[in-house]
Amino acid sequence: MESFIRIKNAQAVDIKSVPVLPYADFLKQNGELPADERYHCVSYFGHPTGKQLQLICCMAEDTNGDIFISSCKIDPDAKDLPSLTAIHESFHMFEREIAENFGITYADHPWLKPVRYAHNRANKEELMNQYPFYQIKGEELHEVGVGPIHAGIIEPGYFRFICNGEKILHLEIQLGYQHRGIEQLFVNQKHLNQRIQLSESIAGDSTIAHGSAFALIWESLCHYQTIHELLWVQTVALEIERIAMHTADLSAMCGDIAYQLGNSVYGRLRTPIINFFQAWCGNRFARTLIRPSSLWHPFTDSLAAQLSHVLADFERDFTQMGKSLLNMPSALSRFEKTGVVSREQAVKIGTVGMAARTSGVARDIRSSHPDEIYQTLDHQPITYQSGDVMARTKLRHEEVLQSLRYLHTLLRQKLPNEEIEHATLPVPNMLSVVLVEGWRGEICHCGITGKNGELIQYKITDPSFHNWMALALAVRDNAISDFPICNKSFNLSYCGFDL
Repeated sequence: MESFIRIKNAQAVDIKSVPVLPYADFLKQNGELPADERYHCVSYFGHPTGKQLQLICCMAEDTNGDIFISSCKIDPDAKDLPSLTAIHESFHMFEREIAENFGITYADHPWLKPVRYAHNRANKEELMNQYPFYQIKGEELHEVGVGPIHAGIIEPGYFRFICNGEKILHLEIQLGYQHRGIEQLFVNQKHLNQRIQLSESIAGDSTIAHGSAFALIWESLCHYQTIHELLWVQTVALEIERIAMHTADLSAMCGDIAYQLGNSVYGRLRTPIINFFQAWCGNRFARTLIRPSSLWHPFTDSLAAQLSHVLADFERDFTQMGKSLLNMPSALSRFEKTGVVSREQAVKIGTVGMAARTSGVARDIRSSHPDEIYQTLDHQPITYQSGDVMARTKLRHEEVLQSLRYLHTLLRQKLPNEEIEHATLPVPNMLSVVLVEGWRGEICHCGITGKNGELIQYKITDPSFHNWMALALAVRDNAISDFPICNKSFNLSYCGFDL
């Protein structure tokens, strides 16, 4: 038997076909793969099976578009296991989550702390107000705490800085203030509509990305062949969502450096983009637009004409605003060489999406694990090498222009008039893994069905789960006054993390 099963994106396989390895072999195989930059972990989680805990690891291979899945079985009260993190640091969050959820411990994990303080955590005696923050002793050092109530109207998160004067030596980020138990809700809720609403609520600024991931995983668990029209609609919606959110971030970044013209113009440009979703499906954040094996809101000729007009007006002003921002000396002085994440750091901690691509790591599901629509678009990831705020600014600008080109291409295509047959019920004893490139980066949904086809486990990995550590590294040796622009340049999700 092979030491892993090889599948493609959005492919379902019999859960019994996943190889079960001795822990030492499981550790060696998966720990050594990320040494080759083509491989990275997209999901690693515990699956209770009777009296044992099955650890399932999904490793993406970014050249051939394969996903390698392997597993091992351990006692649920296992203590002092050797860790994958000791072999490659990109596993550190996954193993912290497994330890918190199930109570197992690792002997050599360097940072084994709770992740979310979930309601169903194994050790209820671990309390958030007792979180073991890292400390550095020194008479000239001081600590600065920010949060958990945010100065803006966003979700809660706590940031503790250790500073020497104005220079940040260390930042520790504590989240988990609004854990919603959303993965368990996918299992508990039995109606498809309830699960669709859950998927749209994972992270409100990524309604299309997470909604598409759920639609694809449900279809694969039902052995439903997703038709071209549904994939086309998802792709159009994903690229519109990317334009809207990148533009909103550019607006916020201008605000952080007191460039009020850029803040106002980018903010104004976002509005007609999300208003198009309102015209398409009745909701500015595109709720109800994406559904498994269904199309409630067809893309009509009149919508195509309206979107073409919106994009033409948007592109003219966006391009002009970009030329102003990216050539303004005062903006360059704040963006360049601020908040740097090196390529070595990005690979070591397993970054994905924008955080990876701005440090020279071309990690993008649209090219590495594409569906048939992105294959026709021949998507090529945009990358920068400097890993600073400037790179994250320019990436947003260039990806918006790239998305505009994709939408113009898609709007010229003639969609086939296909009859859409609805998916039936999920097939028993299946495992499916779906990867979708949202505007922040890679989203992974994993689903497992039981003996009667019922959903028995649902696992979600938002790109922010991979990337919060990148922000902590980015601010080191920067002035604490630069933290707001560093933070906004990543714009990571609190709710996407606090599942």
